[in-house]
Order: sequence, then C-alpha cells, then structure tokens
Amino acid sequence: MALESKSLAIAAFRDNVMADIFQDFPVSASADRVFRAVTTPDGLSRWWTIRATGTAVVGAVYELNFGPAYEWRGRVTRCEAGREFELVMTDADSDWKGTRVGFRLDTIDDGTMIRFHHIGWPEPNEHYRISAHCWAMYLRILRRYLEHGEVVPYDLRLTV
Repeated sequence: MALESKSLAIAAFRDNVMADIFQDFPVSASADRVFRAVTTPDGLSRWWTIRATGTAVVGAVYELNFGPAYEWRGRVTRCEAGREFELVMTDADSDWKGTRVGFRLDTIDDGTMIRFHHIGWPEPNEHYRISAHCWAMYLRILRRYLEHGEVVPYDLRLTV
C-alpha cells in the first residue's frame, strides 16, 4: 500500500511540475552593455544566434536564425533599456512556441546580476531538458563575451 501511495504522489508531482528555466548569475559588465548584448542583432550573434534582426521596442519582431531548419521569430513583450528584455516565441519549434525568453538586469557593486528566464514550456520533456542544458552553455558564453571579449564560432558553442 505504501508503494502505491508513493507512486501516486510521484505521478501527481510530475503532473504539476512547472517546466520553466531560471538562471541568475553576475557578470563584470555594466547593465547597458549586457542589455546591448541581449537585444542587438550584433550582440545576439556573438553568443546565441548565427544571425538576428530586430529592434528593442515592445511589439517589435526579432528574427533569430540558428540554421536552415531553425529560423525562428519572437515578439518583444518587455523592454526597458538597461533593465529588462523579453521575447515571446511566435514562430519556433512547437515546444518553444509561446514560451518567453527574458532577462532582468540588476546593477551590483562590480557589474550586473543577470536574471534569465525561459518560461511557459508545455511540459518538462526531453526538449525542455536539452534546452535547460543548452541555456547554461549559452549563458556561460554570454558571460565570457561580456567579461573577456571572447566570441565562440556558432558551430562550437555547445562544445566549449
């Protein structure tokens, strides 16, 4: 009986798990510099995309190119220069569609605390788990870019 109760509790937990990704980390760079890295096409292509287009204005559409089969779009839902930026993914893989990718920037003594989120996943499936790992890798590359000027070629970003 105890085993059956435990199995039911685990199943209920799984059904109610929120599939969201959060990463908070400090960088030795100003909030304005971080904001440019996460909002400008040039900044995004240095740590995340192959190419990007878009303007940091609420309602604007970003085109995010990750390769021929991955030409995605996101619409800006939050934007406050030097403080906050968020996209809702409008044209992407089915698991990403409707999710929100965002950054909140808080000034700290020696730089900026980046509070990253990727929220609204439909479920904690394999793609979610892979993306959680990939975000950790990409955000490390963002940090290296901001602190050391390192730019890792796109094809090598998930292997460094």
